[in-house]
Amino acid sequence: MLESLLVPTGIVALAEIGDKTQLLALILAARFRKPWPIIAGIVVATLANHAAAAAVGAWMSTYLTDVVRHWILAASFTATALWTLVPDKMDDDEGTGKRNYGPFLTTLIAFFIAEIGDKTQVATVMLAAQYPHLLLVIIGTTLGMLIANVPVVLAGNFAADKLPLNLIRRLAAVAFFVLAIISLYDAMKVSGWIG
Repeated sequence: MLESLLVPTGIVALAEIGDKTQLLALILAARFRKPWPIIAGIVVATLANHAAAAAVGAWMSTYLTDVVRHWILAASFTATALWTLVPDKMDDDEGTGKRNYGPFLTTLIAFFIAEIGDKTQVATVMLAAQYPHLLLVIIGTTLGMLIANVPVVLAGNFAADKLPLNLIRRLAAVAFFVLAIISLYDAMKVSGWIG
């Protein structure tokens, strides 16, 4: 049961380093200089986005056979591992909050939209399909987002400039590759290819 919380927390925290939503957190922190409403917006947006993603993952695990689910998971984890190695860049006008909604609402809207189709959302779908405790997966992926983004909001540019982003991206990719290998092994086992 604890694995359903800890693995998603670690995976998303690593995958989020250098991600566009982390860059968005930095931009919002610099623009508004009000960390607590920004952090609250990140929490609400992430919970909503990852709950929807986890629901899709739970649906996948219910309606797909074990064989198909394991093969999809292995392919998805491999693709996410490769995707993690590519640094995210933010468009100049993305997430700048040009309309004045205040720090909380701007963060809520920007983070929710930025997370759609992002690698951490895809990871949430895969993790929810793999682990049986849906609520723990949602809490874990949300904690992972907070572990990566709250220090950026609080410390501003200092934290982002000092982190070894390439090393962290490689570690996240390795973690996804390990999950891909485990899923591949499970797929071959469920398919009867290995005993």
